[in-house]
Amino acid sequence: MIDEYLNKIVCDDSLTVMKQLPDNCIDLVVTSPPYNLKNSTGNGMKACTTTGKWAGAALQNGYSHYNDNMPHEEYAEWQHRCLKEMYRLIKDDGAIFYNHKWRVQDGLIQDRKDIIRDLPVRQIIIWRRKGGINFNPGYFLPTYEVIYLITKPKFKLAPKANAFGDVWEFTQEMKNEHPAPFPVALIDRIISSTNAQTILDPFMGSGTTAVVAMGLNRNYVGIELSPDYCEMAEKRIERNKIHSELIRLRPLTLFQDIEE
Repeated sequence: MIDEYLNKIVCDDSLTVMKQLPDNCIDLVVTSPPYNLKNSTGNGMKACTTTGKWAGAALQNGYSHYNDNMPHEEYAEWQHRCLKEMYRLIKDDGAIFYNHKWRVQDGLIQDRKDIIRDLPVRQIIIWRRKGGINFNPGYFLPTYEVIYLITKPKFKLAPKANAFGDVWEFTQEMKNEHPAPFPVALIDRIISSTNAQTILDPFMGSGTTAVVAMGLNRNYVGIELSPDYCEMAEKRIERNKIHSELIRLRPLTLFQDIEE
């Protein structure tokens, strides 16, 4: 049944689609969900600006077709259900790389324990952005996010991948219309550090996970609610397909996304 989803992006609700997939059919999940940014205080979206350096930043408008202002408890429960489905789908040697962001809300730290509460987190990875966006003059520039490595018991890294530390630094994507795109280098680090052949991203966004999976000769399964982002991802994937032969003939140390 998984074959009909391979190397495709399904434009639908992630929970709905994941529930249609059989147990133990995915090797690796790499994803970053919407962050419920409009519900944030402090350096979040309520401090948006219409003037200055960050005026017009796409992130200020939130995500297309997502309710990014859910009550926190509702948001956490939704994300917990999503993670439980991801865990059901991965094989006994599979893993989930779940990217999220810690923040302080009303003086309390949100470290996402309410989302990952009963899932077997093996390790926490910090990825630091070279640069970032700061909407609030009362806060230092936020430059890091957190990746929860959630695994089944038999998961192992690819040979020599365990030499990487648990703090990664990558430049954020600048040529991407999505408000919060994954860096290509980050996804390359994750996927190439595993032996996974089938990678799921249930919040595919602009298609970075698919593009990197293609470049590493792996299969992908993408799910994305927003028709805007589905179209964006499909166009990006098609561009990379057109140039795949060129990439094969000119090997790169890091898979390079082809821009228009």
